[in-house]
Amino acid sequence: MKMNINRILLYIMLVGFSVSCTTADFEDNYTDPSKLSETSVGKQFTGMIYTNRQSVLPTYWDYFVIKRITSNRYTQAVGWVNTENQYVPGSAAVNDRWNNYYNFVAQYRELEKVYNDLSEEEKVDNRVFMIAAATYFYDHTQQVVDLHGDIPWSEAGMLSTNGGDYTKSYAGYDKASDIYTKMLDDLAGFADELRTLQINPAIEIEFSTQDLINRGDIDQWLKYINSLRLRMLTRVSGTSEFSARAKTEIGTILSNPGQYPIVSENDSNILFRIHTLGTLMPANNFQSGLEDWDGNIAGKAILDHMVGNEDPRLTYVFQPGENAEGEYLGLDPLMNPTEQNELVLTQTLSIYNHSTISRNQYFPGLIITAAEVHLMAAEYYLKENQDMMAKTHYEEAIRQSVDFYEYLRSISNNAESDDPIVPTEESISAYLSMDDVSWEMAGSSEEKLKLIAEQKWLHFNVVQPNESWHELRRLGKVDLEFWEDNSNQQSLPPSRWMYPGSEQTYNMENYSVVQPEDKLMNTIFWDVN
Repeated sequence: MKMNINRILLYIMLVGFSVSCTTADFEDNYTDPSKLSETSVGKQFTGMIYTNRQSVLPTYWDYFVIKRITSNRYTQAVGWVNTENQYVPGSAAVNDRWNNYYNFVAQYRELEKVYNDLSEEEKVDNRVFMIAAATYFYDHTQQVVDLHGDIPWSEAGMLSTNGGDYTKSYAGYDKASDIYTKMLDDLAGFADELRTLQINPAIEIEFSTQDLINRGDIDQWLKYINSLRLRMLTRVSGTSEFSARAKTEIGTILSNPGQYPIVSENDSNILFRIHTLGTLMPANNFQSGLEDWDGNIAGKAILDHMVGNEDPRLTYVFQPGENAEGEYLGLDPLMNPTEQNELVLTQTLSIYNHSTISRNQYFPGLIITAAEVHLMAAEYYLKENQDMMAKTHYEEAIRQSVDFYEYLRSISNNAESDDPIVPTEESISAYLSMDDVSWEMAGSSEEKLKLIAEQKWLHFNVVQPNESWHELRRLGKVDLEFWEDNSNQQSLPPSRWMYPGSEQTYNMENYSVVQPEDKLMNTIFWDVN
């Protein structure tokens, strides 16, 4: 009996759960991937994206179970009442995030299996699906690598491919840097291949139907590919192994927008949009996920920066507490926990804006935005001593970010919060001239890099907290003070997540190779600041 239970659990880890949608439309376009005779490359492509939706859309699971106690706190995007053991990622968060990713991996492997069974002519016709699928897969692989480091990857999710043979399906760990190399190599190839790919008209129609991200828009997929390359290259640019490659490829991308288009304006943001409420997730998921247990309280540092510099985004991102009489107040992380709790109960602390963010039922899943891309470009040009180009991208990033939060408010179906103060050219220019924001006021390259890092932190806040945490660790430029938990060996935020307990239980032979490095304060290979 114990062996059967273990096999069932292992099967879940290696293959993943089957998924279904509540709408007939979705069921028509995607069948159970285990029924390979009834599926197709297009349907499996849709199913792969759908399986991963909870890690992209602002779901209760992703926010309440995972981000509330990890990246939202490690970045001080939120304020919270200090407790013992608060810097150790909870086992539920780690296990759930891990299992969700490997369910997604299994779906991708099923897609590969379906594709590999096609004739050579059919493979050519369906190539567009595989390029798009790999791009999306690599995006979310990077996110998991940046949490853990080395992970099972090239051999993972192969149980079905291996004919159900468990002995062939225990996955070894790939080095994080090797995974980055493989993904960067492939994405560079995709950027050239997709630009010239001749797509069968019938496949083009099917692709537009099955594509939940870009609705079949090839130009958008090209921008996704190249912007993802920028993100990956920027992430590893400080390492000796990748620095030369990053410099060359980032320069090539940025200097050839016709050949390598990127997300440069909000109209081309890569988003997982909500078109019909209730089809992809319950409509109130974000509200519960962010607001439950006071998870939406403003962190003091991020709010003080916005208030002190008259940030045009302030009234879109935050709102005063119910009893605050219009005043903005963030929760100080260094306060005594008892005093923190008493302050929370007064309802004078500012919170994330209901109408723009948590109660906006059309809030999309954010994949890549123009503001992030311009900040990456600013960093590149700064390091290349092209100061005016760096300044141009830095200021454009801020303008795109302001416009993006206006967009988020414009699509909201919630009007509970007070109307925001609409930014003007004058208010944006005034913000760009503030001492803590102005490019000219920064006296050195290091100070300018700090400005870029802070704008990433402000733009990401709670809407992309994992990206924020990765960049905080990589750059080390945002000054945040944390309460020290002297009762625990982990007294401050970690440098990575540990592996879930299931790896020790079911994959011990392979886990034993990485076990010596499985420590919270061991850094990811790109964290070299």
